Amino acid sequence: MTIAQTSMPLEKTQERNAIAKQYHWNVEALYPSWDAWKQDLDKWGREESDPHWPELAPFRQTWKQSPEKLKELIELCCEIDRRLSNLYTYAHLRHDEDVAEETAKKAHSRIVTLLYAFRQETAWIEPEMLQLPEEQLDAILKSPVLNEYAFYLEKIVRLKKHTLPAPEEELLAMAGKALETASQAFSAFNNADLKFPPVVDGQGNTKELTHGKYLLYLRDKDRTLREGAFKNLHRTFFGYENTLCELLNGQIHRHLLEMRARKYNSCVEAALFPNQIDVAVYTALIQAVRKHLPALHRYMHLRKEAMGLDKLHLFDLHVPLVRQVEMGMSYEDATKVIIESVSVLGEDYQRALNQGLTQDRWVDRYENARKRSGAYSSGCYDSMPYILMNYHGTFNDVMTLTHEAGHSMHSLLSRRNQPYHYSQYSIFVAEVASTFHEELLLRHLLSQAKSKEQKAFLINQKLDDMRATLLRQTMFAEFELKLHSWAEQGIPMTPALVKTEYRKLNEEYFGPDVYVDDEADIEWARIPHFYYNFYVYQYATGISAAHALVDKVLNGGEKARDAYLAFLSSGSSKYPIDVLKLAGVDMRTPEPVEAAMRHFNELVTELGELLR
Repeated sequence: MTIAQTSMPLEKTQERNAIAKQYHWNVEALYPSWDAWKQDLDKWGREESDPHWPELAPFRQTWKQSPEKLKELIELCCEIDRRLSNLYTYAHLRHDEDVAEETAKKAHSRIVTLLYAFRQETAWIEPEMLQLPEEQLDAILKSPVLNEYAFYLEKIVRLKKHTLPAPEEELLAMAGKALETASQAFSAFNNADLKFPPVVDGQGNTKELTHGKYLLYLRDKDRTLREGAFKNLHRTFFGYENTLCELLNGQIHRHLLEMRARKYNSCVEAALFPNQIDVAVYTALIQAVRKHLPALHRYMHLRKEAMGLDKLHLFDLHVPLVRQVEMGMSYEDATKVIIESVSVLGEDYQRALNQGLTQDRWVDRYENARKRSGAYSSGCYDSMPYILMNYHGTFNDVMTLTHEAGHSMHSLLSRRNQPYHYSQYSIFVAEVASTFHEELLLRHLLSQAKSKEQKAFLINQKLDDMRATLLRQTMFAEFELKLHSWAEQGIPMTPALVKTEYRKLNEEYFGPDVYVDDEADIEWARIPHFYYNFYVYQYATGISAAHALVDKVLNGGEKARDAYLAFLSSGSSKYPIDVLKLAGVDMRTPEPVEAAMRHFNELVTELGELLR
């Protein structure tokens, strides 16, 4: 196990050009320059043409003539979509390097506009297909000519009762870019315009506060620094609470518009139905986690006692309980231990991951001025996976890196093993591979722990990860459901109402040993995932599925490993629930969530014994 002192970030965030090129992601592998990007944009985007893709128009008259014609149409759409995806990926990566840089901002806006235009120009296809008589549609779908698109077409047919006539679908597509305004405005505000006042630590030193450094400070043993970071960041959001409430309200009303237009019963049903996820999966998650909230309350009580505090605040929840153990790592050391930890998945898997993290420059490693906050894995069918990081060398950064590497390997295997139209996996399974990676790394480090303190540190980290991923994201999911139910009932969404509901959830989830500061009432205003349309619950279902799969792979030998790799390679060639079931986990039942919560409770007991 590699253990090193954690180096603090520079006091002042650097400009991007001050960071060595070898630490940047290799976007040049997709396009060597903006000029090359522009050439491809001219070829495939045709901004001056109206329509942009005139070769689509003739199919409106001919696609019904034969399965061969329908196949031609599908393949043409896939080719255009694939080229636009390349253009979008490059523009969004370059934009996120510096969200205020003009060239990238303009390019990103141009390609987003073209993507909406493509949706508009193809919006007639599915409605016209679904208006065919049942017998004719059935005959087309059963044609051997369309075998490779059978499931692709089945998913379209399943949406028949929620698909509008062609003119209305075209109208919705035309409105798409305008309906993104709330989300885009929040992103620009949060990542580019918002500035936080500096923080003073316990020694009187002034420190810069950014999104990237916020979580770093929350993990610091200096309680003055933690409290200052927490309060300064959230008080800044308080200054814009009315604007932020309206932006979030605008996004929710977009979901409401689409739900009602497509005749779903609720916003949550509209978000889950296309992937054949029953709303009961969502509500069962909340019920199962709430049933086990006493385990979280036990952990909060243990944390309060271990830290010797009269009051345990939300800004005390991230600091390691075993303070004398430092397990931060350099990026280079982190990649080594991550690659070691996934040995159970085989040498080919390790080799591909090693090459991506150390040679092919998948990762944009370090924070720079105006870089997008947080971390993610991205890319497209014709690119390598790309990972955005703001790496500071903490243990949390190591876990984030393996998390995003899990996403990237999932994408890599799906793209290598599936045709373009099945290469993008569903968001329902998106968090499984990433959490699987985290669990493998934690178990690897635990197996090499040399002292009781190191073991306690790692169990503490695991509990905090489960608290943040399984429990907190379920709280977010419950909050998101509440926001949408207000919109569906016509209840006005005001800052006072939102803050009251959010405080209530914090108090219920964290329990009597946690003091919920007034500043926490505005935390909802800084969470970008609330703009993603019922995404957050999948962190909780993902971690539950991943826990079950790790046990199967570690104990089930080559057969279990191959089943898991087959899951990673499946893309969207089956419904996500069915893909997971083939790998050995049935998310239609509450058992995976119940098992994960039982494991959480067992870890609380184990940590308590180690600390005593």
